[in-house]
Amino acid sequence: MNLIAESFSKRRDISIGNFTINDKSPAFLIAEIGNNHNGSIELAYKLVDEAVSAGANCVKFQMRDMESLYSNCGNSNDPSADLGTQYTLDLLEKQQLSTKDMLLIFDYCRAKGVEPLCTPWDEVSVKILDDYGMPAFKVASADLTNHDLLRTIAATHKPMICSTGMSTEQEIIASVNVLKAEGAQFILLHCNSTYPAPFRDLNLHYMKKLQGFGECHVGYSGHERGFYVPLAAVSLGAKVIEKHFTLDRNMEGNDHKVSLIPDEFAEMVLAIRTIEESLGDEFQDRSISQGEMINRENLAKSLVAACDVPKGTVITGEMIAVRSPGKGLPPYKKAELIGTVSNREIKTSDCFYPSDIEMTACRAKNYTFPQPWGIPVRFHDWKKLSPCSNMDFLEFHLSYKDLELNIDDFFNAESNLDFVVHSPELFAGDHILDLCSPDEDYRLFSMNEFRKVTKIALRLKKYFPRNSVPRIVTNIGGFSDHAFLDLKRRKELLANFKRSLDELRSDKYEILPQTMPPFPWHFGGQRYHNIMVEADEIKTLCESEGIKICLDVSHSQLACNYFKWSFREFISKTAPHTSHYHLADAEGLDGEGLQIGDGSIDFSQLSKLMAKLSPGVSFIPEIWQGHKNKGEGFWLALEKLEQYF
Repeated sequence: MNLIAESFSKRRDISIGNFTINDKSPAFLIAEIGNNHNGSIELAYKLVDEAVSAGANCVKFQMRDMESLYSNCGNSNDPSADLGTQYTLDLLEKQQLSTKDMLLIFDYCRAKGVEPLCTPWDEVSVKILDDYGMPAFKVASADLTNHDLLRTIAATHKPMICSTGMSTEQEIIASVNVLKAEGAQFILLHCNSTYPAPFRDLNLHYMKKLQGFGECHVGYSGHERGFYVPLAAVSLGAKVIEKHFTLDRNMEGNDHKVSLIPDEFAEMVLAIRTIEESLGDEFQDRSISQGEMINRENLAKSLVAACDVPKGTVITGEMIAVRSPGKGLPPYKKAELIGTVSNREIKTSDCFYPSDIEMTACRAKNYTFPQPWGIPVRFHDWKKLSPCSNMDFLEFHLSYKDLELNIDDFFNAESNLDFVVHSPELFAGDHILDLCSPDEDYRLFSMNEFRKVTKIALRLKKYFPRNSVPRIVTNIGGFSDHAFLDLKRRKELLANFKRSLDELRSDKYEILPQTMPPFPWHFGGQRYHNIMVEADEIKTLCESEGIKICLDVSHSQLACNYFKWSFREFISKTAPHTSHYHLADAEGLDGEGLQIGDGSIDFSQLSKLMAKLSPGVSFIPEIWQGHKNKGEGFWLALEKLEQYF
């Protein structure tokens, strides 16, 4: 165990072309074509195309100089050759490509954006490949004990990926010692060189031993059926995966029989990338994701008042009960709460909050901003929150149940405030609004649900006469369950939205599509979002359709984090097309709706861009659960935002 632990600190980064293999990198996935081109350069080109489409990082071939490699100069008709040797020589004679064709294929790989690699079986081939500029070399299992060839390859000072099939442990250690003595950069691949290899013989845990022997990164070269074993290898730390690749397993040759066809290789790539994403970091602290927080609120319990608690009262255990949902102090905080003095009036069944312990409650005041501002409200709490400060408008966030309410039950007089409406995402029957859906019935159902939202917006004008044309913020849909969609399908979604928009357009209200994060939370679980994510696409949509957007800066920062975009450039492209802002902080890939200052957004920069590119455009602080404790999260956000505007 000490040997393995020590090796972690000595593993070097290995760069192959533009790909760097290290402790934090994804696995380097090799589509081993070898001689599966069967001597046809046209088939080789097609194999490269399919490997690229399947997601391979590298396409690998084999090169042999038959005259120098075989004692009989590669004569397949040699009557003295063993049966196995005759069979191999016969295949190679039919399947070998010329050196010129091999180099053309390598060039084709690079033109297609994938790294070519090759296994040289002899020193003549090493020189040809080195002169070509091959970025690294693969050493076949059969040559791991060929120390002279190892030294020849090591002398090129190129990285070496060495398979360890066919060798005993003592032979592996001896070869590793040769590589170390030559100062080689190398990776060891665990391998069982039978075709197909029995699962019982694979012993993936041996990779840990290889890691210890080589003090290097390790991987797996598989000849077994299917691709489940490489998935397990990645979960055990493999940084390189090599699988044979073919278009048809019925072609002549052993390698075809153990190869993956393109769809299988693509499925393996997706599964490996999913596993890598799920593995995380063993040294990372456990934290609660945004989706877990949503579910915790819905399913967990919190401390609530068992009776009315007047302000200034010392809180006792008898005044505290534990009830769902979990939107207040968690039950384990009960001991801390007992003995504190209430800093507010608390009604029976009201939640206790962190500020009841910390005595740091932020209360509303009047705020000063150069543009209209408001807060998110629901029908049931707007009367409590709107008198607390000098806001210009309210943004009514609707649930699907709100669409069935009689709004006259919540309003009894005209207000001098303006208003915005935020459409629900979730509708009855687990239906997520999707105005882009390729399923026409689903799209039409979404349209009908959205029309209910427009009717609510128009009815609200009765109580908010300042508003002439209500703005309706909405997530227009365009999500997928398992992966991001390709460009062609994204364009189809946008075309569907444009149809929906044409059918919904009215001069009585304005639809504001909302910018979206790459990984939205639906029902406390995560999906993939495909449109209203990328700045240029949003800009083009606005210009072609003559519409404005709601720019949710938290969502868009998450998109910039994931896709490595400049947030400043994103805002610069979208702000001129913005009619309304949602302001909240963001962190990582899916931490949305955070309190101002708790994430990575530069609000000083943002405020300047907003003033320059969208002056006078309204905003709300859309802090997740900011409405708790009489809007405490909103007031704190506004206090912080004042410093920037």
